[in-house]
Amino acid sequence: MKAVIYARYSSDNQREESIDGQLRECMEYAKFNGIDVVNSYIDRALSAKTDNRPNFQRMIKDSYKGLFDVVLVWKLDRFARNRYDSAHYKTILKRNGVRVLSAKETISEGAEGILLESMLEGYAEYYSIELAEKVKRGLTENALKAKANGGTCTFGYTVDSDRHYQIDPPAALIVREVFQLYADGKTMKEIKDILNAKGLTNSRGKEFTFNTIQRMLSNRKYIGEYHFGEVTIPDSMPAIVDKELFEKVQKMLVKNKKAPSRHKAEDDYLLTTKLFCGHCGAIMNGESGTSHTNTTYRYYKCVNSRKKKCKKKPIAKEKIENAVIKRIMQFLEDEKAIDELVERIYELQFAENTYIPKLEEQITETQKRIDNLIKAAEQGFVSESSAKRLKELEETKKQQEIALIQEQIKTPLFTTDQIAFAIYKFRQLDLSTREAKQALIDGFVNAIYLYDDHAKLILNYKNDTKTITLDELQGSDFNSVTAP
Repeated sequence: MKAVIYARYSSDNQREESIDGQLRECMEYAKFNGIDVVNSYIDRALSAKTDNRPNFQRMIKDSYKGLFDVVLVWKLDRFARNRYDSAHYKTILKRNGVRVLSAKETISEGAEGILLESMLEGYAEYYSIELAEKVKRGLTENALKAKANGGTCTFGYTVDSDRHYQIDPPAALIVREVFQLYADGKTMKEIKDILNAKGLTNSRGKEFTFNTIQRMLSNRKYIGEYHFGEVTIPDSMPAIVDKELFEKVQKMLVKNKKAPSRHKAEDDYLLTTKLFCGHCGAIMNGESGTSHTNTTYRYYKCVNSRKKKCKKKPIAKEKIENAVIKRIMQFLEDEKAIDELVERIYELQFAENTYIPKLEEQITETQKRIDNLIKAAEQGFVSESSAKRLKELEETKKQQEIALIQEQIKTPLFTTDQIAFAIYKFRQLDLSTREAKQALIDGFVNAIYLYDDHAKLILNYKNDTKTITLDELQGSDFNSVTAP
């Protein structure tokens, strides 16, 4: 089995050694379990609240090449602290024959393990939000004093030792020129070309782009208005552009603004990566179209139908989504099934820990090496290097014993009452919100295979299969889907 390691830390406040620690423990896990590590992907000072991580995305792309079977992480929150991203990318990896394993969290590979994993990810997301709130309080205090809160400084300004904004004279001249050129009738593209032709660069030393000019022309900091989060303080920092010119430019921006293009929001399609064509097995993606009456229709369509390799007809988005949600709610009404699910998830937490016997074996081996060195010393074979080696082995054994103790004192992550509470919370979700519907689908749906006259819904519970009939699909009415 071939694996790659994904490691990251989220801020510059964490040390580089935290990456080394993750890699070391992942390597130990791989060695103990006979896994061959072939590569590693590392993102430094990047948060897992977003999927905008270069090496993470490179790893996802590489999964299509069939180079590895497992993505090994130190803990699940290294992979993602956002449940949608986690479910989305794990599904992509799964389609590519790749699993995500945690070196420090023992989770079953079965269907119930998916629910347990979902709970762990939920706690990671909660921690991330709680941490963000604490950080936000500190940033807000800075904002109330009109201080810079980190990140790239706005072009035209510098930050002094007290973290207040000060004008950068050379850059400020460029800012004023940009505003004046636009007020004189130049387009953003023309302004970009003029600046680049002069050899001028932005704050990162690169050429100006259309987006840079666009952001510059609408930035209210240039009239002295500080803004951060919910804090806005007029005239709290030195102005670069006078208000009359700024307001003139704003009116021109509104006048020249074109209607934005409409983009399909992938996360609006709740069954993305879970809905498959019953005819050819290909994934069904969300699409939209507009009729001659300007009505927008949204539906799921087999990817092979575009190439005329499959004749499966599209299905209305709301019909299939509402039918699936209704089936999940019916499952949650089955008290017997829920009781059994709670017990199975609880038992998973007591699954045999393969890490403990490996640690014990490693400690025994280390002790043998220590004993051999001591015997050699007793027989007079003593050298400076052997004394140094003895000290290293004793330190290694100490660390191994600490690791063993930590494993042995681990308690179940959840009691049966806590697990039941978490599952029953799904019953109380507000199904009028997209977030609630997505939570149900992510937690309970493994896959859906859509045929012409019915759909097969595979749940994350013993791979339990539920059938959705044609009548249910045609008559799906979300208003009838309520919590039991």
